[in-house]
Amino acid sequence: MRILVVAAAVLALTVASAQAQMGGGRHHKEDSGQKADTKPKVDEKAYKAALERIPDPKEKYDPWSGARPSEPAKKPK
Repeated sequence: MRILVVAAAVLALTVASAQAQMGGGRHHKEDSGQKADTKPKVDEKAYKAALERIPDPKEKYDPWSGARPSEPAKKPK
């Protein structure tokens, strides 16, 4: 009997936490007509102008520079 009560309590806690993460679905009402276009419109001219203001890098970016030496030691022949 004790095992059944403990199992039911564990199951109830698991279901409650999962429902809290998913939102339950009861409180969410979707208004189809009021909030149809809430995304901001992107201005293409401003976007392209901002991309052109970004300076070109002077040297190539190496994400592995800290993990290995940049120039391997060259052996004389």
